[in-house]
Amino acid sequence: MGTGPEIRGHRGYVAPPLRLQVSRRWELRCGLRAGGRHEIQLLYEEKGLKTFVLVFDKDEQVKESLLAFAAQNRLSAAQLSAIGAFSEVTLGYFQRPSKTYKEIPIREQVEVLSLSGNIAVKDGTPGLHAHVVVGKSDGTAHGGHFLQAKVWPTLEMIVSETPAHLRRVQDDETGLALLNPAA
Repeated sequence: MGTGPEIRGHRGYVAPPLRLQVSRRWELRCGLRAGGRHEIQLLYEEKGLKTFVLVFDKDEQVKESLLAFAAQNRLSAAQLSAIGAFSEVTLGYFQRPSKTYKEIPIREQVEVLSLSGNIAVKDGTPGLHAHVVVGKSDGTAHGGHFLQAKVWPTLEMIVSETPAHLRRVQDDETGLALLNPAA
């Protein structure tokens, strides 16, 4: 456990600092480098709903680590936002005729201008649907569906549970797993 500063939340809630040393099994499953560290802190909890801050470390794979965190914390519905930087990222653009994502790899250092999305359950497993806009050193921005990324030097993310459990249902017309609030 770390000894970082207290964070005061809504109605005076004080979240104790938590520094997580990940296990070797977690490292292998999430693609973390040996000895990797990232921070997770519970910022707020009321009526069973939680808000976390996740601080990803250098070389951490975002999608794998985030989905492992969601599964470990049994998040069935959450929204997220993040800023930081990547050493590489793969964007996606949905191609309607083929019902597939065209991969758009960016293999250079970029700033994360905006990363937002949600976590919802499909077939009992948390899934991520997010979009990202990244900025290059020349000031140009590139955006699309978030497929994968490697952090450098950090990514700061807020994950907030939503009150209703979200489920994804396969849409035959698009071939996508879309949110269905009634499911």
